[in-house]
Amino acid sequence: METFLIVFFVDVIFIALAYLVNKDNAKYLLAGYNTMSIKEREKFDLDNFLIFWKNFFVNLTISSTLIYVISFFIFNDITATLIWSVALMLPWPIFIYKAQKFLR
Repeated sequence: METFLIVFFVDVIFIALAYLVNKDNAKYLLAGYNTMSIKEREKFDLDNFLIFWKNFFVNLTISSTLIYVISFFIFNDITATLIWSVALMLPWPIFIYKAQKFLR
């Protein structure tokens, strides 16, 4: 039962990341963007990146939670947690690859 709370807590963090990072605070919160020079920031397509960012975190939250719940009912708690952990890690290389297109 404790793992349901952990999954819920991680979901809250991901949803908060999706909705709290915006154009005004991106220069403080986005790793990489906050170290760019002003010229580099002008070249970066921040508006579309933030749409991508929001969609990524919302989709990651929904899909990983569904994977956990389904795995929990099929397997035991430990196996479901391992599957959920893998489900959280797998999308990140795709995120990094797709995020490169926002650099002009």
